[in-house]
Amino acid sequence: MRKFFTTIKRIFTIPELRSRILTTLGLLLIFRLGAFIVLPGIDATKITGKAQGILGLLDIFLGGAFSNVSIFGLGVMPYISASIAVQLLTVAVPYFQKIQREGQSGRKTLNKITKILTIGIAMVQSASYLAATVSDELIMISKPLFFISSLFVLPAGTMACIWIGDRITDKGIGNGVSMLIMIGIVSSLPGAFVEEFILRGSRGLLIFIFEVFALFLIVVTVVMFTQAIRKIPLQYAKQMATTGAYTGQRQYIPLKLNTSGVMPIIFAQVLMFLPALVTNLFAGKSDTMAAISKIFGDFTTWQYNLVFSLLIIAFTYFYTAITINPMQIADDMKRSSSFIPGIKPGKLTAAFIDDILSKITLPGSLFLAIIAILPGLAYIAGLSKSFSRFFGGTSLLIMVGVVLDSLQQIESFLLMHHYDHMMDSGRIQGRSQT
Repeated sequence: MRKFFTTIKRIFTIPELRSRILTTLGLLLIFRLGAFIVLPGIDATKITGKAQGILGLLDIFLGGAFSNVSIFGLGVMPYISASIAVQLLTVAVPYFQKIQREGQSGRKTLNKITKILTIGIAMVQSASYLAATVSDELIMISKPLFFISSLFVLPAGTMACIWIGDRITDKGIGNGVSMLIMIGIVSSLPGAFVEEFILRGSRGLLIFIFEVFALFLIVVTVVMFTQAIRKIPLQYAKQMATTGAYTGQRQYIPLKLNTSGVMPIIFAQVLMFLPALVTNLFAGKSDTMAAISKIFGDFTTWQYNLVFSLLIIAFTYFYTAITINPMQIADDMKRSSSFIPGIKPGKLTAAFIDDILSKITLPGSLFLAIIAILPGLAYIAGLSKSFSRFFGGTSLLIMVGVVLDSLQQIESFLLMHHYDHMMDSGRIQGRSQT
């Protein structure tokens, strides 16, 4: 515990790191405040209830901004949709592949295209959002005026969220967009704890403590899963120096066990809402359709969880295939004069990397599937719906990933400051000149 407080003290003694942390907290506060500012023309006193289904999932990511009919009602979701679309285009379209290979300038071009596409997606999603969530009784002004103004306010709110995310990335700690999603999820965590504690009551205090301990163990397991990598040894060719030949450096290629992150779960969750949505239209005319609608409308049924798990496994392989190109890795290795010991450069290296990737993707996809269905199992076990949500799924993976990324960045600042201090104090000296 003393070491923890010492580390906190060190963090705030470094001016740049302290400034970055305070900037991040300030920008996150602005984002949270925006989630409670309703759209112009909305009667805030008549807003009741929470979104359900796929809209409920979005509401979790946005920290309640969706159901609050706020100016940040769409959050960064249009930007994420645009990012996924551009990422798929870089795989399928040669023009985008060429841009991607241009290095830093190519990334800037793709980023600009993503933001332009975000505006278009935000306009379309704004119209859908207003039609699906805003009833006539909530509108206090002329309905046409409200819809026209909101079609500009909601995309503007999205771009404001992206600006906040970019500022956090540049001037703060961690990835800005991911940080905004995480803070939206975390905002409902205290309420979930309170709800579960009230549900158990004083007589169920021991059960509540056991549930918190189980959540702790799950978080630790997810951290280990997120950090797990498969190291492929990498040898650099011998190089010549003024004093003669020296042996090349030996490093490794780190392939993460979970290379696809949370994207397979998000894709699978979106698809899992389609059967219930489609069959619900015909539920009144067919008993079979009504039964299917009931099965896929309940995330605790074994049929739902089986299909959900299979989709996650399939999407994990798909997303890994489009994000990691073994042939490109092999070409980059040839250009940098590096190789895998015992494997010939070129196609054989690409095949070796692809084989390793296929072997680690299977256990990674299975673990993702288990994590995804844990909230349903926790709910069946008797936990409250809001508390069981944090026992796995997208929410837990995003929180763990963002926290680990932020901690690694803070650790890098502390390490850099440590070496700078040693240099300034003279404890590290350069080689003497002869």
